[in-house]
Amino acid sequence: MVALNHTGVSHKLFRLLGIPGLEDKHMWISIPFFISYVIALLGNSLLIFIILTRRSLHEPMFFFLCMLSGADIVLSTITVPQALAIFWFGAGEISLDRCITQLFFIHSTFISESGILLVMAFDRYIAICYPLRYTTLLTNSLIGKIGVTIFLRSYGTIFPIIFLLKRLTFCRNNILPHTGCEHIILARYACDDIHVNIWYGFFVLMSTVVLDVMFIFISYMLILHAVFRIPSKDARHKALNTCGSHVCVIILFYGPGIFSVLTERFGRHILPHVHVLLANVCILAPPMLNPIIYGIKTKQIRDQVIHVLFPKEI
Repeated sequence: MVALNHTGVSHKLFRLLGIPGLEDKHMWISIPFFISYVIALLGNSLLIFIILTRRSLHEPMFFFLCMLSGADIVLSTITVPQALAIFWFGAGEISLDRCITQLFFIHSTFISESGILLVMAFDRYIAICYPLRYTTLLTNSLIGKIGVTIFLRSYGTIFPIIFLLKRLTFCRNNILPHTGCEHIILARYACDDIHVNIWYGFFVLMSTVVLDVMFIFISYMLILHAVFRIPSKDARHKALNTCGSHVCVIILFYGPGIFSVLTERFGRHILPHVHVLLANVCILAPPMLNPIIYGIKTKQIRDQVIHVLFPKEI
């Protein structure tokens, strides 16, 4: 059994409760968690396999989609198995080091996905506004450099959080009412001043996710400006249709996150389990639905998926 709060003691072991207030329903809650994880794992793995093995899909847009699918697999794998272990076996005990490791990968992967969505918006901007220069501008070498930059940015901005948490003394409590570890949630259980953690977390949010959203918005304003200058109605429709999947994924990624932040900030009378469920939706929904959205709305991928799954019917 995990030790409870003792004055002057810095806890090195914590206990995740899962969904607070709904412990008796954990077995039922685990069903959508498990299904979404299996779909995310299979869907994104299939997407990566198809993009890497089909030369017809060796284009910048699909390489960026491959990066997004890889990030989706990582985000799901570092969160959902931990939640399922709590739901099925009550295995909520987690060491401080493991907790910090988990939140490091959660936050860095989330920032990586945001960066990938920004680059995908940039990709659509070039494809629509400079179609003749598309392949010459977005070379494989540049795509590789962009990918490295995205991941260096995400890991570099989150890395200081490890030391900001390590310096704290956790003597308040060691019961975390959540399915996983997050920076500010863990920091609030420290007896020390956490203003540095709060302000650094705010800086990371503004300099990565918020900045990405602004640039994505600017990209689509430029795209719309270019599209509505096209004289042909069919050409306009075709140009907008190429952005459809990306716009759906953007809404799916940022929508629940913004709503969760707003409820966390202003919804003080909302029950704790609602906050936890919303936080999990932010992690569960995009990895599960992204491959489905691209599989349905992108003809090249849809055709290749059908060819792989039903080869004898082609």
